[in-house]
Amino acid sequence: MSIKVLLDESEIPRQWYNLAADLPTPMQPPIGPDGSPITPDKLAPVFPMNLIEQEVCQDRWVDIPEEILEILYRWRPSPLRRAVFLERALGTPARIYYKDESVSPAGSHKPNTAVAQAWYNKQFGIEHLTTETGAGQWGSALSFACALVGLSCKVFMVRISFDQKPYRRLMMETWGGTCIASPSRETQAGRSILEQDPDTPGSLGIAISEAIEAAVSDPNGKTRYSLGSVLNHVMLHQTIIGLETKKQLEKIGEKKVDVVIGCAGGGSNYAGLAFPFMADKIAGADIEIIPTEPSSCPTLTRGPFAYDYGDTVGMTPLLPMHTLGHTFVPPPIHAGGLRYHGIAPLVSQSVIEGLATPRAMHQLECYQAAVLFARTEGVIPAPETSHAIACAIQEAEKAKQEGKERTILFNFSGHGLMDLVGYEKYFEGKLDDYPLPEELMNKSLEALKDLPKPKAAKSGRW
Repeated sequence: MSIKVLLDESEIPRQWYNLAADLPTPMQPPIGPDGSPITPDKLAPVFPMNLIEQEVCQDRWVDIPEEILEILYRWRPSPLRRAVFLERALGTPARIYYKDESVSPAGSHKPNTAVAQAWYNKQFGIEHLTTETGAGQWGSALSFACALVGLSCKVFMVRISFDQKPYRRLMMETWGGTCIASPSRETQAGRSILEQDPDTPGSLGIAISEAIEAAVSDPNGKTRYSLGSVLNHVMLHQTIIGLETKKQLEKIGEKKVDVVIGCAGGGSNYAGLAFPFMADKIAGADIEIIPTEPSSCPTLTRGPFAYDYGDTVGMTPLLPMHTLGHTFVPPPIHAGGLRYHGIAPLVSQSVIEGLATPRAMHQLECYQAAVLFARTEGVIPAPETSHAIACAIQEAEKAKQEGKERTILFNFSGHGLMDLVGYEKYFEGKLDDYPLPEELMNKSLEALKDLPKPKAAKSGRW
């Protein structure tokens, strides 16, 4: 029995996989408020052109530059582990595997795209990056990447997470990043939000507005914005996760995966694992693919498919995605990285197509699963990752009830060593489940009523 499966550095994937090339029904384009498609030149003040080219790319395979690989070698290829001790605790006939992305210097999957984005910006002549972060995983990863390639980094961190997770801020500062609680007084977007609600816990949408404003207002034109999820090029960079995993499963003779699971906020870690397997499903493989999300922020399971802004103020193009409305301010649950009102258009289109079946998870079940995982496998999961673990346990219990051997795979997107306050509150009985009330969701969805509407087109194959 292989408890951990390792690849040699010579076996690292040398290309990223682009799902956009294989979707049976093409994605609809980003548009402006007038309904006209956004052209690449309109994105130029926000992103460097080399990343814009990846954003609109339709090639199935995109070469990974050797300089990026040399940085990734610091922790990649990451291990694939079999959760043998969790299996025994559950008494399940299922085989449970997890791709361990917690081994990166920042402790999560986020550096896979942070390194790539920092490198491409540096090649384009950019000197400063701005970004947002929820739980702090992305802000830490981008600060780390900027330190390696020689850029400065400013991070707007959602206020509730800024208060809950002070050590994330210290990680960013250790790598040379500047971390600011959002909403802040540094931007017009932040000041206007604070005038309306001085006690707001903040949201990723607000932090994105601030980061974009800070980037485009640089009079020298040497600053760009960097996003840790949602956009096509971010999904692209993360597919190294699933591509490595497929090699590792093949290495130990696993011929078929039955279930692929990843927690989903903006969609990056889920897509990174799932998209290479989704290519197999498009080609005819029988695989169940499950993005999991909090019941308090049920973007995929309850949000409509609509054109919506990626930020609160409306500085981004309108994206075709499942959304809870750009004015939505999620409750202050501890899975801060999943507290986003929308999700990647590629993820949304794959759900519409029937290639993936989203599932909402309650906070207490997730913490219960995380503690069981820590007490069997030994690693303390991030609160975000616990959503994938809880779903994997549900699937393992289902296999036990049916008496079937099944191969279950999930992405261990990050460790929880900087998130122990949430565990403390769980042990003290201070956490509750919070299914999003219908009236609150409907109120935030009012912001969509005057925006253009996309068509929920699909091939009907699934």
